[in-house]
Amino acid sequence: MNILLLQLKRIGDLILTIPAIATLRENFPDARVTLVVSNECAALLPAISNVDRVLLARRNLHDLALFLAIAREKFDCCIDFTRNDRSAFLAFLSGARKRIVSYRVRDQSKRRAHVYNNFVAVRMRDMHTVEYHLALLGPLGIRGASRALHLELPRTACEKANALRRDSKINEPYVIFHPGSARVEKFWEPQRWADAIDHAQSNSRISAVLTGGGSKLEQEHLGEIKNRLRQPAVDLSGKTDLLTLAALIAQARLLVTVDSASTHLAAATQTPQVILFGPTNPFHWRPRGSPALILQGESRAPLTEFSAVRPRLPMRQISTEAVIDAMDSLLSAHAAAQGS
Repeated sequence: MNILLLQLKRIGDLILTIPAIATLRENFPDARVTLVVSNECAALLPAISNVDRVLLARRNLHDLALFLAIAREKFDCCIDFTRNDRSAFLAFLSGARKRIVSYRVRDQSKRRAHVYNNFVAVRMRDMHTVEYHLALLGPLGIRGASRALHLELPRTACEKANALRRDSKINEPYVIFHPGSARVEKFWEPQRWADAIDHAQSNSRISAVLTGGGSKLEQEHLGEIKNRLRQPAVDLSGKTDLLTLAALIAQARLLVTVDSASTHLAAATQTPQVILFGPTNPFHWRPRGSPALILQGESRAPLTEFSAVRPRLPMRQISTEAVIDAMDSLLSAHAAAQGS
């Protein structure tokens, strides 16, 4: 069987497609699987297994080669995880006998819907993102889905992470603080970040490490946080590529972050984490199967119940005390497990 997978969204979406890819491989071990991803996800690809070929969608003239590569193949099946105009065009070019998508495409665009011939009765808004991706495999008769997130981190990424730790004199155990996001509405207040980092550093056995992207927006936010620290933290922001960051997270005792790609990297490496949610709903994006405490709104206690319908809440409602309590809880749980 020749299978085409279309996932043209962001890094987090691609990571949450891994269980569907693994399930396909388990059910069709001899299939030839081609995965198309957006160029922004290219850095993650060395850690993605269970595919035979990856093609990049770049949104420029280079996509002509992509179009030709897809049109030349004789695909048996195309699964569109993305559901937009670009993915519909690629599904059309595939000429696959089965072209699978959520039924929601018919509500969005009747013209686009004509591309497909298998409509799965699921909506992303009703499900965790992993479950949504797995549900789209239904027309292939797949049973026994794998829900585990797993990244095959290359040795070079682990070597780079170890070199950064040596050069920056980061001793174990260490806590990573990843405050940044591409969306400013996900930013938590700098003083509160500084207070949480200072609390971690008050334990002489814990090192605090700052990570983040190199964009002007993130660097300005990180700069405000660093200016408020009583004691400087190790700053690796802008110094790591995606997989080196994943390797650093894999070795960390704890990750403290907002809802971002870093949460999915931690879930894939089984690293405990404290996650601050505001405008996005943790029902759809929360880690499952890895230790995580999720904070949203004014409650000091982590969330234990999740709903598909939840209001967008401002990040400022999350208190410093709630974050510190969650950090201490996960660090104490690890210490207790080591002691036993």
